[in-house]
Amino acid sequence: MSSTLKHLVELAIAEDLDGGVDVTSVATIPESQISTAHYVTRSSGVVAGIEAAIETLKELGITDITVETTDGTKVTSGTTILKATGNTRALLLAERTSLNFLTHLSGIATETRKWVDLVAGTKCLIRDTRKTTPGWRTLEKAAVLAGGGVNHRMSLSDAALIKDNHIVAAGGVLKAFEAVRAKFPDLSIEIEVDNLEQLREVLSAKPDLVLLDNMTPAMCRDAVAIVAGSSKLEASGGITLANALEFAESGVDYLAIGALTHSAKVLDIGLDLVMEK
Repeated sequence: MSSTLKHLVELAIAEDLDGGVDVTSVATIPESQISTAHYVTRSSGVVAGIEAAIETLKELGITDITVETTDGTKVTSGTTILKATGNTRALLLAERTSLNFLTHLSGIATETRKWVDLVAGTKCLIRDTRKTTPGWRTLEKAAVLAGGGVNHRMSLSDAALIKDNHIVAAGGVLKAFEAVRAKFPDLSIEIEVDNLEQLREVLSAKPDLVLLDNMTPAMCRDAVAIVAGSSKLEASGGITLANALEFAESGVDYLAIGALTHSAKVLDIGLDLVMEK
């Protein structure tokens, strides 16, 4: 288990207990009772977050776990994702945290798959952003991968992305680009442009990737012709499920979709308890 995941699990359990005990379970369930929890989908979607659910169970002493599916699997309502057998009080303490991981991350994977399916048949890839839940970035970006998308940079230190505010602060597109290249010569550099004139200007610096901000599909097609393969192109802003294919067919390499992580609806998953005889 990664240190990030371990911390999130510990934090969530501590938050649930708030220094006390699960008063309902302690009052109603014998201390030694054993049962089996079935994690079952209530709607169709793409599964993600199984590792997080497992580690939540293990953190509470549940080790008899059977995984019925894998991250990235498309499932229908009524699909059993995993089963866990152990102390009933521990299973119920794990319930909310493990389901929070599963439902949220599966929701991201499901949302990502919608976009990926929409642009199937084009060369365009669906890519996430840094619009992630604080502390959850690694998990949420893994869920994007499970849904068939690809990841943008994980952190600000992975690669450079020169946006409009950097350009303003540096005094121009080329000045900003040249400053980053001089300071970090080995890093990949992506630069944002608002119009085709800026695109032409920055191409002389040979950027690895150009972000076409809030351009129409027609402008994206023009940008593809201007670049002629000399740089990768990513479209961002104003992209919806209704127009995603039109953007993808323009010839850009990526669509940047913040909604994958910041607006995905959770996938409905429940826990059904079966008593051991």
